[in-house]
Amino acid sequence: MINMKRLSSNLEDLSKIGRNPNGGMNRFSFTDEEKEANKLVEQYMEEAGLSVYYDAVGNLIGSMDGAENLPVILLGSHIDTVPDGGKYDGALGVLSAIEVMHTIKENGIQLKHPVRVISFKDEEGSRFGYGMIGSRTVAGTLKAEDLLREDDSGISIQQAMKNFGLKERPLESAKLVNVKAYLEIHIEQGKVLESNHVGVGNVTGIAGPLWLKFHLKGLAEHAGATPMNQRHDALTAASLIIAETEKIAKQFPPAVATVGKMTIKPNGVNVIPGEVEWTIDIRSIDESQRNNIEQMIKQFAGKITTKRELELQVSELQRIAPVQCDEDIQTAIQESIREIGEEVVSLPSGAGHDGMQFKDRFPVGMIFVKSVDGISHNPKELSLEKDIEKGSNVLYHTLLRVDGTSGDSKSI
Repeated sequence: MINMKRLSSNLEDLSKIGRNPNGGMNRFSFTDEEKEANKLVEQYMEEAGLSVYYDAVGNLIGSMDGAENLPVILLGSHIDTVPDGGKYDGALGVLSAIEVMHTIKENGIQLKHPVRVISFKDEEGSRFGYGMIGSRTVAGTLKAEDLLREDDSGISIQQAMKNFGLKERPLESAKLVNVKAYLEIHIEQGKVLESNHVGVGNVTGIAGPLWLKFHLKGLAEHAGATPMNQRHDALTAASLIIAETEKIAKQFPPAVATVGKMTIKPNGVNVIPGEVEWTIDIRSIDESQRNNIEQMIKQFAGKITTKRELELQVSELQRIAPVQCDEDIQTAIQESIREIGEEVVSLPSGAGHDGMQFKDRFPVGMIFVKSVDGISHNPKELSLEKDIEKGSNVLYHTLLRVDGTSGDSKSI
């Protein structure tokens, strides 16, 4: 089983790179902090017996050959952070994967399939406002024009890659094919596991976000001189639509819908709001369910605005397809959870992960580790060592099952 003392030490040492005075971390893509972190992760990979290299976009990859000529198994996550991010988001996945391979090496286990551990470039999108650069490249979906996106200083991804010292190579050279499966361990970033009193869980799918922007136009008038039955109040109508959004989403668990941003004009104490704009983030692992929620919200909004004689515009900001985790891999994860003596809890991921990019390309499986109080993207982000150890051991046993090396299980 994995060496928790070593894994804990590696997590702590990595967390020192880019650390702020309040304990949060800033490790953005193609920066000196990321370069320093990569060097440390390279060292961990080499100690685990992996051959290390970088691909065209700067993904850090550690490779171990298999005994047979079989498709590759991918393990991975990311080490970049959001601004003032936490210690475990992404980093836990990369370092746990390395620890699993280190344990396999120490135990003299020869895997049938080759394995690659990948530290994906820029999952968060903090610097360029465009995330999952590394996993998009591995999936073969990153385009040359995507590299023209710029950060706040006007530096493009393409220029940042050059400044980082990457040699210019075709993006296609980093695309991976003939893949058996992709496995990732990640902190939950929610409270489901905690509420079920377990430290580790099986992920059923990754919810795809649909972002909509609603713009409602009424008439700004004097708050004291306009009778209630003569008003075209955009904010009152918006509040009804927002309240109905919550009601609709609750009809389709575990789907969620969130109004996270709103602007009101003219925004005066004694002025009836004439314009309101707000966003809605709808997520579900079932795309048809998510689309149904979208249509129900739009239909309700249309009725409200017609009745109140308001103008409504709805625009789409982002639509990403959800990903269902592979049933066979889920079974392997569930068996591995039972093997370490834990109760099996299965749950969807509301947050996005690199595995989303592999939809319809190769099978995906994910393991969650409990987040204390559900806190993430925050310096207070915490997962306990006992739960990290459980999750890493589940990853270890799952890899053996997927590979077909496990003594009581055939290759899936």
